[in-house]
Amino acid sequence: MEINNNLRKYISKEILPRYASFDKAHKIDHAEAVIEQSLYLAQFYQVNIDMVYTIAAYHDTGLSKNRKTHHLESGVIIRNDSRLKEWFSPEQIEIMAQAAEDHRASSEHAPRSIYGKIVAEADRLIDSDTIIYRTIQFGFAHYPELTKMAHIQRAYEHLQEKYGEGGYLKLWIPESPNAERLKLFQALIKDAKTILAKLEIAYDKVVSEKDK
Repeated sequence: MEINNNLRKYISKEILPRYASFDKAHKIDHAEAVIEQSLYLAQFYQVNIDMVYTIAAYHDTGLSKNRKTHHLESGVIIRNDSRLKEWFSPEQIEIMAQAAEDHRASSEHAPRSIYGKIVAEADRLIDSDTIIYRTIQFGFAHYPELTKMAHIQRAYEHLQEKYGEGGYLKLWIPESPNAERLKLFQALIKDAKTILAKLEIAYDKVVSEKDK
């Protein structure tokens, strides 16, 4: 599974650095983690590895426009990047654009291709401590007026809505380790005393980092 060297160089130089200006949950380390997990999941399917790599690298670039529709903006960025024509056909570029559009966890429809499913699954990155911390971080960035208890309550309700049993997060790839991780996280969310304590620890951590 060797990625085209010129494609890798272009993305490393021109695309991944864009993540440096995004919020803390979507920095370059996030993009690199999604790329790594996407390439791992790709081995179970007959797919074009260059396409998988490219979708994963571009999937959140639309954050440069706005957060609410960033998945759609990422698709626009892929379609409008003329350099991608050096490595992909128009049909492949359209598949990649649709996959980026379909990656968002709150999407009301299933990804339209296996490429969309791979990157959407890779983007889940279910790690309870990381999710809890980033949920609190998001609250600080977007709701700075909230009190400590309001931040914790907002985060708790978000975790229930997205990751709890019956939540809107969907998994697409059976070979992914996310299914078992999600079950464990759901059990944690149901334990209100423990999850609220973890949210408070995350809150205090974010405060201490802001004060440095």
